[in-house]
Amino acid sequence: MQVFWSLGYEATSMADLRAALGINQASLYAAYGNKEELFREVVTLYLKTDGVATARALASDLSTRDAIHAMLQDGVDMFTANNTPRGCLLVLSTINCTAENRSIQDYLSSLRKQTRVDIEARLRRGQREGDIAKNAPIKAIAAFYTTVLHGLSIQARDGGSRKTLTEVVNTSMSVWNHLTSGS
Repeated sequence: MQVFWSLGYEATSMADLRAALGINQASLYAAYGNKEELFREVVTLYLKTDGVATARALASDLSTRDAIHAMLQDGVDMFTANNTPRGCLLVLSTINCTAENRSIQDYLSSLRKQTRVDIEARLRRGQREGDIAKNAPIKAIAAFYTTVLHGLSIQARDGGSRKTLTEVVNTSMSVWNHLTSGS
């Protein structure tokens, strides 16, 4: 997982994977089939481990504002952790791909779009619970906070400090009342 996370899908070679796993080529193919199948297994693992923070925050019983804030801050914490590559595997692994790897790029794109759908669902829950005005632009708010979350990942990869990224989170949350009031 860390190899793909550090290098991205295309830059990761089978030799890199064999070295990281400590197995020979025949064993690698026997266990995982090919690079794409291994990558898909890595993404599944990532979503169950390091990448679970977004889903956990959105599913929490916190107020909608606090859930979105927790999602962003948990992202900062994960994107800047010392024991993992900086940023998000889903955001950074396939930003650019050749045509032959389009299926992997589309796969991660669908997962990133699902994040926006999940944020939108949490915002709609907030409308039902009275946290957000009924006429608030839910799709736009979801797109905004998805953009912030994905942008934090890019900034982390580029060396952004936890302090700076937390300031971005706080700035994005400072417009919450304006965005959710429906005015």
